[in-house]
Amino acid sequence: MSERPVVKIAPNNPVFDLPVLVGIEKGLFAKAGLDVSMSAPYEAREKDSAAAPIMTRLKEQMFDCGGADSYNVCEWASIDRLERGKRGGNIAALRSAVAAQAIVTFDEALQVPRDLADVPVVVQELTGSHYTTVQMLESAVGASHVKIQPGGLPLTRWQGLKDGTFRAVTVMEPFISLALKEGAHIVAAQFYRGGEVVSPELTAEQRKAYYDAENAAVDLINADFYKYAHHIAKSAKGALEPHELLRAFVRYKHVDTYDTTLFGRTYDWMKSHGMTEGQSEHATLIVS
Repeated sequence: MSERPVVKIAPNNPVFDLPVLVGIEKGLFAKAGLDVSMSAPYEAREKDSAAAPIMTRLKEQMFDCGGADSYNVCEWASIDRLERGKRGGNIAALRSAVAAQAIVTFDEALQVPRDLADVPVVVQELTGSHYTTVQMLESAVGASHVKIQPGGLPLTRWQGLKDGTFRAVTVMEPFISLALKEGAHIVAAQFYRGGEVVSPELTAEQRKAYYDAENAAVDLINADFYKYAHHIAKSAKGALEPHELLRAFVRYKHVDTYDTTLFGRTYDWMKSHGMTEGQSEHATLIVS
């Protein structure tokens, strides 16, 4: 049995988890003295229901019940999940993935953000697709004309756009590249970071070792992105080859500490939009 500290990671979309996957694959975490693995396969994550409450999704559920020690999620959701959850946790860093969410459509009448006034844009509620869609559209059309429609995981949203069920959807990679390949176009796009949610049981030394290894994985990805692009393209279920994944909509950098000023701005924005009700009695937000 390994004597290294065990760290279980609940899966997010592979475009965000890529440095973790590469770190495991290349033995970087083991070299740093940690036993790091995914707490569940990605196939289990894909069973999440669009209609289910946000805290019953695989990654939130696994962290809340102690089945995972960490996961990454968009910055806004990292705050929201800890407030909703029953388990304490830290937002330990801003994740290494700097990715875009893009509003895509096949509709020629929708060309710029102002064309989306009162047009439902399909997202997964209280995830990066939701928060970024609000931010992309409210300055263009006014908050009262931003229309959000729940639509589940990115693959489900993409399939709904392609079959004509939805008129416009917000997705991240690999579905932006796939949408462009299939003839859709981008109406708006926004880059954003995410928060690394970690268990309070992880010590400062263990967190440092973890992020040092993740940063080493980032260096490998940046040196040869397409060597690892298959992890991201896999979500497209064979519709997109790794070499067809565009570099324009995701990049990777070393993790950053989560500055308290940035946290305050994010929290104030969430409060102003009714997206937080204050800290849960069961969770402690620690920005470190």
